[in-house]
Amino acid sequence: MKVEHNISRLKHLLKMYKLSVSEFLSKISDGLKKPISEKDVFSERIEIGHLKRIDKLFEKGIHYYLDPKAPENSKEASVFFRKESFGTDLNFRAKKIVSQFEELKISISAISKLAELDTERKIPKFSIKDNPEKVANEFRKILYPSFTSNRRDFLKALISKFAESNILVFEFVETHNRKEKANIDGFFLKPNVIVLKRHQSFRREIFTLAHELGHYLLNKEEIELLDYNVIADKHLSSIERWCNDFAYYFLVGEYGEMLKSIEPANASNDYHFDLIKTVTENTHLSQIALFTRLLFKNQISQSNYNKVRDDFEEQFKKFQEEKEREKELQKEKGIKIRGSVAQPISSPLFISTIQAAFYEGIINEYDVCKKLNIKPEKLDKYIQ
Repeated sequence: MKVEHNISRLKHLLKMYKLSVSEFLSKISDGLKKPISEKDVFSERIEIGHLKRIDKLFEKGIHYYLDPKAPENSKEASVFFRKESFGTDLNFRAKKIVSQFEELKISISAISKLAELDTERKIPKFSIKDNPEKVANEFRKILYPSFTSNRRDFLKALISKFAESNILVFEFVETHNRKEKANIDGFFLKPNVIVLKRHQSFRREIFTLAHELGHYLLNKEEIELLDYNVIADKHLSSIERWCNDFAYYFLVGEYGEMLKSIEPANASNDYHFDLIKTVTENTHLSQIALFTRLLFKNQISQSNYNKVRDDFEEQFKKFQEEKEREKELQKEKGIKIRGSVAQPISSPLFISTIQAAFYEGIINEYDVCKKLNIKPEKLDKYIQ
């Protein structure tokens, strides 16, 4: 069965994702003996089966391709129209994640206006000429929550603090069995949205959030994969250097002064391991992030840094192997391991916006469930 579709909407998606026609056809023909041709797709009428394959790729809903309205190509519609290049060569999955959150951002903005909610930026904008340490110390007073040793709870507290200043933070979770995983750690979308990827290490996620807060303060959009190994790279762009410095000072707090005054780390002082461990436990900056900072500040030689890093990697490898052995033992004993799907952390600002929209009659119960990704039986936890 064939239906009429809006070809301009399909071309819009190819342009946004920077997909060539041949790449696009290859993706939607995956697994087929007879590949889908350009004529099959770019004719006025298209097979429903082809349309379903296209939607499996873009996840827009079949109705999107049938809508006769012209697509929105403005810079407001997508960061991919606002910015030509990013800090990471984004894979397709990453681009899809960014697009989904861009759409959510636009939807929330519309809902907020209809509900007459205050969405104004409460924090001034800064530039790379401003001292990142000074700015970080200033905003620790506003955005840094009471410290807790539980890393997930601390991340939640940070997200709640950001919400008080009209900064929306979202988290997305990648399932372990997904073939292609988004090659990003986080990103900032103007005017007030930060998105984080869930990691096994909440320390990494906390650092990413602080780094993206730097982008928010500079009002400079970026989508990136953060790597501790490049934090010490002297060739980073001035914006990335500023955001890394800001994130470090925002998280390290008073312990920063202690680290400034230490002698170069080497075998004779046991690389300051006891101090580094103390700072890690009280800041949620990882030990390797702290050693990388020492490298950047010439407080440890490259060769000594490599020894420390290799040691951490070996410890992590042994830890992973031990976990795998434990799993195998449980399997041999017939113990079934049931892993629950991790749930993303929700910003109180997002929840309150959806609640306000419901009470104002702008959205219905179905919309609330869809936006908050909850089952209908859990609705009464959010609306009375």
